[in-house]
Amino acid sequence: MASSLSTKPFLGAPSSSDGFSGLGSLQSTSKLLPASLHLPACRSHPRRLQIQAAGNSFGTYFRVTTFGESHGGGVGCIIDGCPPQIPLSETDMQVDLDRRRPGQSRITTPRKETDTCRISSGIAEGVTTGTPIKVEVPNTDQRGHDYSEMSKAYRPSHADATYDFKYGVRSVQGGGRSSARETIGRVAAGAVAKKILKLKSGTEILAYVSQAYNIVLPEGLVDHETVTLDEIESNIVRCPNPEYAKKMIDAIDAVRVRGDSVGGVVTCIVRNVPRGLGSPVFDKLEAELAKAVMSLPATKGFEFGSGFAGTFLTGSEHNDEFFMDEHGRIRTRTNRSGGIQGGISNGEMINMRIAFKPTSTIGRKQNTVTRDRHDTELIARGRHDPCVVPRAVPMVEAMVALVLVDQLMAHHAQCMLFPINPALQEPVEMARSEPVQF
Repeated sequence: MASSLSTKPFLGAPSSSDGFSGLGSLQSTSKLLPASLHLPACRSHPRRLQIQAAGNSFGTYFRVTTFGESHGGGVGCIIDGCPPQIPLSETDMQVDLDRRRPGQSRITTPRKETDTCRISSGIAEGVTTGTPIKVEVPNTDQRGHDYSEMSKAYRPSHADATYDFKYGVRSVQGGGRSSARETIGRVAAGAVAKKILKLKSGTEILAYVSQAYNIVLPEGLVDHETVTLDEIESNIVRCPNPEYAKKMIDAIDAVRVRGDSVGGVVTCIVRNVPRGLGSPVFDKLEAELAKAVMSLPATKGFEFGSGFAGTFLTGSEHNDEFFMDEHGRIRTRTNRSGGIQGGISNGEMINMRIAFKPTSTIGRKQNTVTRDRHDTELIARGRHDPCVVPRAVPMVEAMVALVLVDQLMAHHAQCMLFPINPALQEPVEMARSEPVQF
């Protein structure tokens, strides 16, 4: 995302040369750093410290670490804990990476990247080996020179300022790790998680755009029992209802031509969910899902099941009554719980909604300050998403899949090692509705 600054002077500013907005030169920050850093001498017997605050890894049993920045050599991930003997190739990941990539339509950033992935470890003879899987995607359309002004001034509501506040230095070009290109590693890993879930329990994860700006898809127009990926992918905004998809596209186009941006909502559903996923009390399934999706760029809200609307109901109106279905399984007649009760999945469909803010990098004049604390104005120009939600759809699916596969492995490790109580428990395979083909 290129930007231009107003003619207001930058006193002491270093001289040098995104909607969804890494690797910058330290030259632009040299005058903002101390001339030397003095570290205390190590004691002969220092205390042992364990610091786990980097924030670049996710998951416990199925653990994913992402790496890379928007304008560096590339981005990707390392997947640790993947079960062995799962058929896997780059093609499995490329489908979702293509859904996430920039430049796919006029309502996304025009940055041109193929986002072609390469697996460099963890695969032998077409199957996973159980060892770490490394996935890499090169960056090919960087424009680092577009970010010279970013070394001087902060984009309003962007992570530019807070990265400086925290680290005292940042990667200027493209936003560094705050760029949405970081999510490539998540989407690649999420594709593996999806495949495991489908193979083990027939679990299917689908997300779609249910709101763009002030265009809201009315509840009930999309049948969550039957909606398909093809319906979601039938238009550039990824709304499965053609009428409302057109309205959303028109709304995004209207702000795009004005150099502005809008936000929206992504709805995600999970069908054929095994019972028993999630653990009380701090590792409740909805808490894990909330953390996962809220770690995505530009997220501002999360709700599942009845969400905030449930606060307008009484207990008798809100409760999901149990019944016995024709197969002798305990089910609920309604699903205001969103498939999760007491922090544990109950086998019903999980549904959630995630709110995304308007893209912070816009082509309109805004007041801001420089890194050396002077008032100025900033006009962003160049490449950014006028609305992030169409490309956020596969990102949401990926994070939900990473949570569920991690919880599935945790559930199996704790509750499935020994014979289950068949009167109360089900093997996870029972959630599958039909045979899985690969």
